[in-house]
Amino acid sequence: MNKSTLALAVAVGVVAQQAGAAGFIEDSKATLGLRNFYINTDNRDNNAKAAGAQSKQEEWGQGFDLRFTSGYTQGTVGFGLDAIGLVGVKLDSGGGTNGATATSYGGTVFPSKSNGEAVDNFSSLGLTAKAKISQTELKLGTLQPKLPVIVTNDGRLLPQTFQGGQITTNEIKDLTLVGGQIEHAKGRNSSNNEELSIAGANSPTASGRDSNKFIYGGGDYKITKDLTAQYYYGNLDDFYKQHFLGLVHNWAIGPGVLKSDFRYFNSSDDGANGHDPAYYTTGDYGTGITKGKVDNNLFSGLLLYTVSGHTFGGGYQVSNGDSDFPWLNQGDGSSAYLTTDMQIAKFARAGERTWQARYSYDFAQVGAPGLTAGIVYLRGDNIDTSGNVGTTKPQTKVNATGASEWERDLTVAYVIPQGPLKNLGLTWKNAMWRNDIPGQRDQDENRLIVSYSIPLL
Repeated sequence: MNKSTLALAVAVGVVAQQAGAAGFIEDSKATLGLRNFYINTDNRDNNAKAAGAQSKQEEWGQGFDLRFTSGYTQGTVGFGLDAIGLVGVKLDSGGGTNGATATSYGGTVFPSKSNGEAVDNFSSLGLTAKAKISQTELKLGTLQPKLPVIVTNDGRLLPQTFQGGQITTNEIKDLTLVGGQIEHAKGRNSSNNEELSIAGANSPTASGRDSNKFIYGGGDYKITKDLTAQYYYGNLDDFYKQHFLGLVHNWAIGPGVLKSDFRYFNSSDDGANGHDPAYYTTGDYGTGITKGKVDNNLFSGLLLYTVSGHTFGGGYQVSNGDSDFPWLNQGDGSSAYLTTDMQIAKFARAGERTWQARYSYDFAQVGAPGLTAGIVYLRGDNIDTSGNVGTTKPQTKVNATGASEWERDLTVAYVIPQGPLKNLGLTWKNAMWRNDIPGQRDQDENRLIVSYSIPLL
């Protein structure tokens, strides 16, 4: 039993002894979330297609997300316990087009059997012991942080979870401080805890490398009610160190509000990543060399103006350095705190410069509350990369300095605002991705999502 598991067991025992105390039960909440999720990906033919590669990936499933959040026992130090139970049931795996390969952790939505077929169902249970004193809270167990240096992914049937500990304090007015350590991740299409890795080293085969220690910390400070400054630090042992600076400002201009969101990441190598090829990440390190140590500076700015239900936006991002932008990525689906993290691509390759345009509308302004729609277009160029082209071996290795990509995402969503089906949500997400990057295929993707939340306590 590792240290965090033992500590969690002790903490759960303490909570269990005091579970009858006032506050623990009275302030508890339980919710059952239902998500019906369908995804269809059309991999368009281009020079990246290899013999036997799937041209279509399709899966459909029903997800159940049961959450219990306790209150705190009385006393100077309050104790509590949270739980999350996740179940995914296969409705269709596309007749053999579930997206699983010999080197993947599973299919698009479900884990896969040894023969590559999708499992009929998968599930997991996560417990989180917690303690609170004044305005400081400690959590140990299953976590779902959403911070600039670590972001939980919720883009499929079931959400990703992490295992570790985190402390949050709001003892100082307008200042929120967070610190923690993560040891394992459970993928969105998995029932198993995995150790941590990044692109380039995250192969599930024997050649992959990982770490069981990601430490992070930082804070948000509200300089004024409309201006927030952020600093965060993350360190994945033997892979990378990362500093983040952020500034978010809301400015009332005329009848609307202009939101400015500026972000800067500085990422460098740590430990084995600086000298051991097995720990290298992806990027461009010279002619035909696609892996090396982490070396990236990423700047971005996004402006959004909201008025009378309309939101107009535009942004720009630059990814400098030899490596692609690094983030926690086990290879089974992950998120990064980027304004360019889209439905298909992330637009954060070495050398890449990306501009984007956005528009969305809230139809409550015309008497249809709950109905929203939005479109985003991004184009990235100046990509530094190398890769293989051709459909047969030996393939031709080429440099692609100056390669480009673009993506267009369209989302239409409706949440029933009242009546017996209140909060029933319907969402359609459509994306197109085109590129001339060696080793990549163009994609069209559709997602249909029906969600509903049932309060139990």
